[in-house]
Amino acid sequence: MTLADLLASLFPSGHDIHVDKGVLVGSARLPDGSDALVLGVTDHAPIGVDEAIVLAKAVMDSIDRGTGPILVLVDSGSQRMSKRDELLGLNEYLSHLAKALILADLKGRPTIGILYGHSAAGAFLATALATRVLVAIPGAEPAVMDLPSMSRVTKLPIEVLEEKAKSTAVFAPGLDNLAKTGAVYAVWGDRTSLDRQLGALLAAMPDTVDRRGALGKERGGRTLAADIAARVRHAGLSGARD
Repeated sequence: MTLADLLASLFPSGHDIHVDKGVLVGSARLPDGSDALVLGVTDHAPIGVDEAIVLAKAVMDSIDRGTGPILVLVDSGSQRMSKRDELLGLNEYLSHLAKALILADLKGRPTIGILYGHSAAGAFLATALATRVLVAIPGAEPAVMDLPSMSRVTKLPIEVLEEKAKSTAVFAPGLDNLAKTGAVYAVWGDRTSLDRQLGALLAAMPDTVDRRGALGKERGGRTLAADIAARVRHAGLSGARD
């Protein structure tokens, strides 16, 4: 889906969104008549320090200016792996962007990621996965790490990882597998306009408790994460009381 098609279906009542070198920032009218901050990345653009700071500033500037949701539209490459970006501390810029989105959510600005194209690695983590809820358009192509990269990191032959990917979602990139792990809350259908699906999501928005682990357990893609996280939280609370 192109950005123009996405915006037309999401915001039939109009929007004021500007794109500059792959970074989009603006506002849009929602189905209930209220306004939302809209930002993100388009055209498979990588996210470097320049892009990350522009997006983070838009989020931070908006926190005390209203109560509407923040929609993060994502069609990116990975993080920009250039010498300049690395020397300037790209990891800190990406972390700042992710924390800005989390802070906005906790301050009453519900954050929704809408993955409509490609995204990978640090760019995916700092945008789509930093929102309270991530939905995807059919055909989206997310990958936290592709199998060749995973093979280099784990030192396991790619054939072994390909075999594991057939039965274990955490070893496999792709939209279906990310949905099974709970990282993708829902995949929107193509028989209903996106503005109606967005309106339904906003009307039934999950609370700020991270449900990715629970969804992964329900869907069979990540069966242990929720229970382990609960044990860690319980141990932490017990230690604090002691």
